[in-house]
Amino acid sequence: MSFATLLTQEQVERIHDASLEILEDVGLKVRYEPARELFKQHGCIVDGERVKFPRAVVEKYRKMVPSTFTFHGRDPKFDKTIPQDSPVIVTASSAPDIIDPVSGVERRAESRDIAQIAHLINELPGYDMFSISTLADDAPADQFTISRLYPTIKYCLKPIRVTTTDHKDTMSIMEMAYMVAGGKEAYKEHPFLTHHYCPVVSPLTMDNLSTENVMFFAREGLPVYPTIVPNAGLTSPMSMAGTLAQGNAEFLSGLVLMQMVKEGTPTIYATLPTVADMRSGAYTSGAIECGMLHMAFAQLSRFYDVPCGGYIGLTNAKINDAQAGYETGMSAIGGLVGGMDMFNIGGLIDALKTFDFAKAVIDDEIAQMMKRTKRGISFSDEDLALNLIKEVGPGGSFIVAKHTINRMKTEAVMTKMADRDARTAWVKKGSMDIQARAMKRVRDIMANNTAPLISPELDEKLRAAFPGMVSGVLEPIE
Repeated sequence: MSFATLLTQEQVERIHDASLEILEDVGLKVRYEPARELFKQHGCIVDGERVKFPRAVVEKYRKMVPSTFTFHGRDPKFDKTIPQDSPVIVTASSAPDIIDPVSGVERRAESRDIAQIAHLINELPGYDMFSISTLADDAPADQFTISRLYPTIKYCLKPIRVTTTDHKDTMSIMEMAYMVAGGKEAYKEHPFLTHHYCPVVSPLTMDNLSTENVMFFAREGLPVYPTIVPNAGLTSPMSMAGTLAQGNAEFLSGLVLMQMVKEGTPTIYATLPTVADMRSGAYTSGAIECGMLHMAFAQLSRFYDVPCGGYIGLTNAKINDAQAGYETGMSAIGGLVGGMDMFNIGGLIDALKTFDFAKAVIDDEIAQMMKRTKRGISFSDEDLALNLIKEVGPGGSFIVAKHTINRMKTEAVMTKMADRDARTAWVKKGSMDIQARAMKRVRDIMANNTAPLISPELDEKLRAAFPGMVSGVLEPIE
């Protein structure tokens, strides 16, 4: 598949040069002292918390990044490597709230919701990876991430993306991961967690905890990548060109840090850029400009030969309505044709604040359409079908041809959510809108294949190792 380009090659190179100028002349405020020391050891100029990056240093280290990144699942059949396996579809993550699947009312999300969502994502074919969709309001004070990871591991075999807080929190989830894998070395051979952080806080500031975690995982050789989140008008210039230049500089600073920790560390050019609605300062993750910026960053990623992805296909809609559909669809297809490899797309509404089960199911169908688009059109002799066209001739029918029968389930996406029936058939089936159809699919999934995906013996060991842990029970949706 060839990619659409939003920028000219000259514009890509101009952004690169502008980013190098920002890093050399302005630099970053780096709050984490070990990172400052590392930068200084490798040729950067350090003055207090300010670190400036000579062009030659950036150019040296940015060329060390591998051109691929692999996500591992607990079951290796779910392993995905980008860019060759793109698009990799990932849930959007860490929403504090959820639309209750029974009452339809928004409330705080809990660990029991994560168990249900993990099972849903494990069963939906369009998703490749589960980035834990919500927080857990019922988490014990000292088990913030454990309370999210435990129900996820119980009900999802696909790759898991996780974010931790401080280093103690990090070591807790690694202890759990090692136990599940059968030991530290076994886990390192097939690490089913991918770690994600935002160490660079726009504008041009590298924080403490996220930076410490990125350095730890890079040093350990475990999958980790950072995301940059410039917000035009608030944390970056109120112009897309300025936001691209600053955001690219922030990406390069994180890339350089990871390579200085361990040369050859894989990463992803991951982004969540937005243009603020200056009427209110609203965070516009559903805006078309968010899609445009992702397309531009995808071009920059190809310039650096690094896989790319990010939070795209999102919405500011408060319910799963037409706004949610068009905001998700427009930016997602823009990112796809623009060459993005990874899409944090599924399940969230209200600018990443709320999870909706029906939205996750609809996004699964959008994901399948995206994958069909990426697969493209085959031009083999059989698919061009000249002999068949000649055989059928004018006025004939292709419906009973073997060529048709062989392709009827593969050439087109067999939609489950999008209704294609005649109106009379739709009425006969209950006149359900897409929200109702999606919730019916949610309930069907929740009624099948619900056994935990860890053994009772392992479960007992985990609960003994982490006293007071949330139950992690998968409750039915009545």
